[in-house]
Amino acid sequence: MEELVNQIQRLSSSNSEEEKSRFHSVLKQAEESLLRPQASQLAPYLEQLDPSTHSLGYLYILEAYIGAALSKEQAGVLVPVVVTFIESCTAEQIRLVPDKFVSVCKKFKEEVVLLRTPMRGIAPIRTAIRKLQSSPEQLTTLHPDFLLLCLLAKCYKSGLSILQEDIFEIDQPKDFFLYCYYGGMVCIGQKNFRKAMELLKAVVTAPMSSTNAIAVEAHKKYILVSLINNGQFSTGLPKHMSAMGQRNLKNYCQ
Repeated sequence: MEELVNQIQRLSSSNSEEEKSRFHSVLKQAEESLLRPQASQLAPYLEQLDPSTHSLGYLYILEAYIGAALSKEQAGVLVPVVVTFIESCTAEQIRLVPDKFVSVCKKFKEEVVLLRTPMRGIAPIRTAIRKLQSSPEQLTTLHPDFLLLCLLAKCYKSGLSILQEDIFEIDQPKDFFLYCYYGGMVCIGQKNFRKAMELLKAVVTAPMSSTNAIAVEAHKKYILVSLINNGQFSTGLPKHMSAMGQRNLKNYCQ
């Protein structure tokens, strides 16, 4: 491990494309031979690295460590470590392995929820979204996690701030469904019922090959919010919805 740490320190600042490629290969090889087998013992090595300068190597070690079976005490210590990493890491480096960065962020989200301190996760996950995005219009897989933390912490204004941004790039349909569903719930908490209906409607009317649980719950919330906002109760499905979606939702919501 000491040799790996030395390589991370030496190669992280290299501007040579050849050196960068070799460095990445070294980390991939070390992942299976060193990092996974010693996962629970990696904390001291993180202390030898600078998360801002050695972001890629730090991420490999952190992701392996955070995936180990940690004690409650270790998990508690890990939270500020991840916060520091998210705030300090270089976007250019972490985007080389976005899946690992997402894995760390999602584990961090789980830990703050388990510790019943969701508010601690709001600012770091917001920062993580910015570093992960290739453009401001991209919906990342961390957007739903951010909104869920806002819901759990009842920090609805923080959630609204990200909902005001235009989204045009979507990679995974499930991320979009959860983003709109949690976003709708945030708007309900803020009593912005019109925006809530808009987001919940987006879930229900989105193209889907089969009905999913998120769409079913969104439809139920849409009915209730429409009653609050419009003063009338309607079980009718929104217009512009596919015939298959209408048929499936009717069956699930009866």
